[in-house]
Parts: sequence; C-alpha cells; structure tokens
Amino acid sequence: MPKLLLLCEYPTLGGGERSMLATLEGIEASGFSPAVICPPQGPLADALRRLDVDVLPFEPRSAAGQRLDQPRLREEMARLLGHHRGDLLHANSLSMGRLSGPVAAELQMPSIAHLRDIVKLSRQAVADLSRHARLLAVSRAAADFHTAAGVPPQKTRVLYNGVDLAEFRPRPGSGYLHRQLRLPPDALLVGTIGQICLRKGQDVLVRAAAEVAGKLKNVHYLIVGARHSEKEESRRFEADLNAAATGPLAGRLHFLGFRDDVEQILCELALLVHPARQEPLGRVLLEAAAAGAAVVATDVGGTGEIFPPESRAARLVPPDDAGALAAAIRQLVADRALRRRLSRAARRRAEEAFDIRDATAALLAHYREVASG
Repeated sequence: MPKLLLLCEYPTLGGGERSMLATLEGIEASGFSPAVICPPQGPLADALRRLDVDVLPFEPRSAAGQRLDQPRLREEMARLLGHHRGDLLHANSLSMGRLSGPVAAELQMPSIAHLRDIVKLSRQAVADLSRHARLLAVSRAAADFHTAAGVPPQKTRVLYNGVDLAEFRPRPGSGYLHRQLRLPPDALLVGTIGQICLRKGQDVLVRAAAEVAGKLKNVHYLIVGARHSEKEESRRFEADLNAAATGPLAGRLHFLGFRDDVEQILCELALLVHPARQEPLGRVLLEAAAAGAAVVATDVGGTGEIFPPESRAARLVPPDDAGALAAAIRQLVADRALRRRLSRAARRRAEEAFDIRDATAALLAHYREVASG
C-alpha cells in the first residue's frame, strides 16, 4: 500500500486544511495509506485523530506564533521524511511547498505542492517550489498568477477543491440561530464566514451594512469566524470590527466566533456575503453553493470560476466597494424570488463542478502519475 505523507503548517482548520480532510476518505479507499505531518495539538490534529489518520508531529512556529528559521525547519523536515519514508509527499500549502521542495528533491522523494494562495513570490521561493514534480493550483487565477511569476507552467495543473454534496445541501432553516441570538423569527440574517483578517474584508461588509441600516431595519448581520494571527494589525482589525457593533448597527451585528456547524448556518441565512479582497478559491463559497445559499461575493481571484457569468449563480461586485456591496445586499434582501433563483443555480453549479468525489478522483490521478514517475 503506497504511503502518502501530507504536510500542513497550521494547527487550525482553515479552507486548505478542510479541503485536504475532505479527500482523506477517498484517498484511503483508493489504496493509499495517508499520514499527516503537522502540529500535534489543535483542531487539525484532533480532526485527523477522529479519522484515525496518523499525525507526525511537526511545529513550524514557536509558541508565540513566529515562524522558525528555514534552515532549522528543513533539517527537521529531512529528519522526518527520512524516518517516515513515504512513496509521495504532498505539501498542502504554498508555504509548505516552498519549505519542502529542496528537501524532497535531495531525498529523491516524489512530491507535489498545492498552490492555495495568490501571493507575490521571491525568485528563491519560485525556485524552491519548482523542485516539486507537480504544482496543483486551486484555480486558473492562482495558476496564471504564479506561472506569470516564474513557476514552471509545464509542472502546474488546475485542480478545484470539492465539497461533500450530502453534508452541504439545501435544507429548510430551523430558526435555531434566531433562538440562540434571541431574534424575532421574521428577522433576516445576512452572514459572512471566514477567518477574521483584512484579506477576508469583513470591514467592507460592516461599512455596507451601516450604509443600509436605516433602510433594512429587519436585517441582522452575522460575522462567523475567528482571528488566528497574533500580529498587531490583525488585533487592531478585529477590535475595529467589534467597535462597529455600535451606532447604526447596535444590536444588529453579531460575532459568532469559530463554529463547527457551518453546513447548518448556511441554511439559516437569507444571504451569504463574501467581501474578500483576494480569494484563490474560497471554500466557504463552494460550501454555500452546495447548500443552495444566495451569495453576494467580490469578483476577485478564482471567485468568477466558481460563479461564471453564464451560471447566474451569484451576484458578484467589485472588491473594497462598500457602496456596490450595499446596493447588492439591498436588492437581494428585497427580492426573495431572486434569492431563490440564485440558490437553485448555485446548487446546480456545485453539482457540476465541485463534487468531492470528482475532486478526489482527480487528485488521486495526480498522485499516481507523480508517484510512478
């Protein structure tokens, strides 16, 4: 049975980690034996242990959250890979792809790196990533950005993430969030879901909500997610969001923190808003489409690949434009029939392009090609 080593940087469950977890059942059923190299404590390790997947301890960051120096990390990576010799290494992020590329090449271990970000790369970073046999980009936007920066196009493939269409599916709202938040049953919920950070653009939603607060008196806004970064700018960003829960949004802006019931939350929302400033392929958008949520999102990165114009499955607006976002929210809140049309089209789009079974089968094809040389 071929041994697959998956490499993850963070102990938390972000989109990249959840996308990886969603493939594990199919990977094991196909005959691969996976183990995950990652921090040994945290939500990711807990999820892996519940799936009975081996966790190989690796701590790329200090207790304070600072990245350890690269030579030390590569030395530890070489030790781990040498001891737990695998048939294939899959670095689950661009950062871990850069770290592991030279190490895997020196050990002559077949390897893949996942490009789940759209970020500017140094020449050295491009060279490190290029040591892998294959680079999997989560969207055409991500692939084009990085090949333009020098990543070899002949090694780069586009592989969309997938979602479990049975777990994330349209279902009637139960009103449980209304009860938790002590809201009247007829209140409309508009929510955004994601890590609290500048890139996700929750501040744009807050500005848009404040702009229409006087006109949409029956709408409550939910911010679902937690801040992971300990940087001062991230702390300040979160503090500014919390400060917005006064004034015109007093009593109508609710912070739910990290939640593990996203598949249910999506079905309670009248509208899912994704105001990101950059997004290679937002996992919550795939989940929202599968759940049949009406979506307003910024047209950045791979979002237009999730919701191409011909699908008519979401309303896309420019990034960092609170006025355009406010107008879209106002229109969709007022037009229940339009929300229903978007909902049905979004589910069709998820079924066509983002079924986890198809995504896993495509990933396995890459594994077999790279492992066989």
